[in-house]
Amino acid sequence: MTVTLMLKRKVLVLALLAAFFSAQAQNHKYIANHKLFATLLSEHYGIPAAVILAVATVESSGGSGPAAKVLNNHFGIVGDNNFVNHRGHKSRYKRYDNEYASYIDFCQLVSRKKFYARLKNNDDPRPWIKALSNAGYSEVPEEWEQKIMTVLSSNKL
Repeated sequence: MTVTLMLKRKVLVLALLAAFFSAQAQNHKYIANHKLFATLLSEHYGIPAAVILAVATVESSGGSGPAAKVLNNHFGIVGDNNFVNHRGHKSRYKRYDNEYASYIDFCQLVSRKKFYARLKNNDDPRPWIKALSNAGYSEVPEEWEQKIMTVLSSNKL
């Protein structure tokens, strides 16, 4: 293996590690900023705050995703909006007046699911994540579940 190739690999590994730790720090900050509101919603709806925070973190890319920034949609909820970007494209995601409205809508959406009554006030996030996945919350359920579980674990939720 040439020295140039070895150097390129090391630079790539370092870049990937830097991106990973940057995303981890961003996710940690996002969770800290939304923990109180998620806790209040948890008390009201009986959905674990950890589930609310993990789903929001993944779906909004720690608050930095386009749907979160432009549409205040932190949960990837599909719905109507009047937003058209500079290229003339319309988003399929629902637009909210603020991010808190997105959090409330997520909890209301979950509370209308068949599994809700069975899981309400159950603090274990695993059955909630599995039930959301089985209910079609994500188009790639296994990958989505893994991302949510990673956020739960790495942020000690």
